[in-house]
Amino acid sequence: MLTLTHRYRIYPDAAQEQQIIEWMETCRSAFNYALREIKDWCNSLLCLVDRCSIEKEYILPAESKFPGEIQQLNNLPKAKKEFPELGKVPSQVLQQTIKQLHRSWEYFQNRGFGFPRFKKYGQFKSLLFPQFKENPVTNLH
Repeated sequence: MLTLTHRYRIYPDAAQEQQIIEWMETCRSAFNYALREIKDWCNSLLCLVDRCSIEKEYILPAESKFPGEIQQLNNLPKAKKEFPELGKVPSQVLQQTIKQLHRSWEYFQNRGFGFPRFKKYGQFKSLLFPQFKENPVTNLH
């Protein structure tokens, strides 16, 4: 099966540019939140419960499962109700952000080094739109 991918350079006006920057910041915060869930799960397994310091260690319940990709994707609609700014970003863009995190997590698992990092302000520089309602490209524009 052959998959074609098109990459386009866009030239937005000031209002569109501001909206895209806001979307990137919202995606960055969703990425960091999902990564925090993964790191909390990993840190909760570092020491035995009877030997951990309550002040310094973050302890999750023993029955808590790894926050996988499917679970985090299913939590997005609930999070949109709690945080209305997530509703301003197209849903597929947020889903691609979570998938990007889990691709980097799998890459870390396979290699053994290169744990995914939190993104600082301005470090999240791209958005992935897997599909559009209508084709945004007309002729050469």
